[in-house]
Amino acid sequence: MDDVSTGPEAITQLEMTHRLPRARVVDRVPFLVEAVRGRRAAHLGFVDTGCWQLHERLDLWIHAHLDRAASHLVGIDVDEAGVERARANGYEAYLADGRDPDALASLPIDPVEVVVAGEVIEHIDDVGSFLSGLRPLVEPGGRLVLTTPNASGLLNSVAAVAGYEVNHPDHVVLFSWYTLSNLLARHGWEVEEVATYVPKVKDMAGLTGRAKLLGRGAAVLLAVERLLGRIGRPFAADGLIVVARRI
Repeated sequence: MDDVSTGPEAITQLEMTHRLPRARVVDRVPFLVEAVRGRRAAHLGFVDTGCWQLHERLDLWIHAHLDRAASHLVGIDVDEAGVERARANGYEAYLADGRDPDALASLPIDPVEVVVAGEVIEHIDDVGSFLSGLRPLVEPGGRLVLTTPNASGLLNSVAAVAGYEVNHPDHVVLFSWYTLSNLLARHGWEVEEVATYVPKVKDMAGLTGRAKLLGRGAAVLLAVERLLGRIGRPFAADGLIVVARRI
């Protein structure tokens, strides 16, 4: 069947098939560091609630890496304790809910060149309003860098065959390259670059039984994703990065 509907505005199966753009598999943290290097930037959701002890032990806190590269960096988060901890450690940080455009607009900061929102959008119910509300944070022509799980990633496809789904308990949406690009275009952003990344398996120390088995299986699949990226299939990776310009 060619048509999925009838009438003068019928959409064909061909129109629902989209050629994937050129992309590369990157290391997420170095990519974000280069996105803010020498620029005035804001980092939304910078606290990474629940992972502070891991970050302190392994130097995985992305905000610290961004701060060393940006000419000026502010952190914005809804986690009050995390914001206060960042301030105590010498970072410029503000308490605000990224889902509230009025709260963002009232922050005492000038528009920046780059906003990084890493692993945030998949937690938000009203993602359209969220993207529109970010615009005042970014100067005209500035960039928004989003990272989020990739709906086209290999891990969940294989997990579904085994009767599982891999998702953070707080996730409410999942994007592909096309759906995220389409959403951005509707809310004042023009996609300039797309990349993917292969997540790392969390520290498996202390895991036993089924949890350890699942962790080892995930590690194997992520290795396959890296291999597929090297042979020209980057969208098998489980992480998606989209860089968009404010228009």
